[in-house]
Amino acid sequence: MHLTEAVEGYLAHLSDVRRLSVATVRSYRSDLAHLASALGDRVLADVDVEDLREWQWQAAKSGQSKATAARRASTVRGFFAWAVEEEIVASDPSQRLVSPKRGRTLPVVATADAMERVLAATAEHAAGGDPVALRDHALLELLYGSGARVSEVCALDLDDVDHERRTVLLRGKGDKDRVVPFGLPAARALEAYLVRARPALRARALEASTTPDAGGDGAATRGPNGRGKTREVAPGAGRAVFLGARGARLGPRAVHTLVTRTVAPSVGTEVLGPHALRHSAATHLLDGGADLRAVQEILGHASLGTTQIYTHVSAERLREAYRLAHPRA
Repeated sequence: MHLTEAVEGYLAHLSDVRRLSVATVRSYRSDLAHLASALGDRVLADVDVEDLREWQWQAAKSGQSKATAARRASTVRGFFAWAVEEEIVASDPSQRLVSPKRGRTLPVVATADAMERVLAATAEHAAGGDPVALRDHALLELLYGSGARVSEVCALDLDDVDHERRTVLLRGKGDKDRVVPFGLPAARALEAYLVRARPALRARALEASTTPDAGGDGAATRGPNGRGKTREVAPGAGRAVFLGARGARLGPRAVHTLVTRTVAPSVGTEVLGPHALRHSAATHLLDGGADLRAVQEILGHASLGTTQIYTHVSAERLREAYRLAHPRA
């Protein structure tokens, strides 16, 4: 079997059998495409460890970071392990592949005061009653209040929110569900959005999906009497919690734009995506005395080691406070 054919089989395995997310499979595809580009469409059984080392060496010379190199090496190991299991190759050349040690960078975290300023500003803006402003405030409150991933919040349906218990049902990586609590400020912002703003945003989608009695762009559907019919132009938006300005389900890119515009200036950095709210929520939970395993459950981490990065963030903040405040520091 040739390399490109084997890659497609492995990606199908990741998607259909292991049920990894679309984004994760896309990342695997990118890494293996880089390998295929370097080696060419060779017979997979002919690839040996020297080929893989040469691939790593050429990538390092081109300026590839240690983190990228380590990730790609891990991807290739998983690929060849699958190929051995499927009896496509007799041995695994990637077992002798060495991954560079990557330094662990601490995530960017907003201070609690900065988050208070951001949420107070969005609440003030939402008080004017604009549907998008109400949505933005509820979205930021929920992201920070639950520590959820952006993709998880964008995928929320109305039935996933338990208003009485103040919890949301999140679908994480690998289609793993977890129930996460959120606080009273997020509950109030969410209720205001659902009652006062969401119906207006939803109406925009319904207006856009109603075709005129005559004319149009050729996309109209017509009933027996020849009149225009309502056609859903945003499938699934009727169940979505967060809607875009045109009434469709809100996407991660729009959330990234929102965070960059509203949160980043208060934190003092331009490189701040929505994931920083998740980092901030985790760090502030630990700063407040939350148990590490409880934070692991809230974030949906499979490994406690992944959650432990936030203990390093808290320790760094403690050291900085000591350095600035203690006379003998």
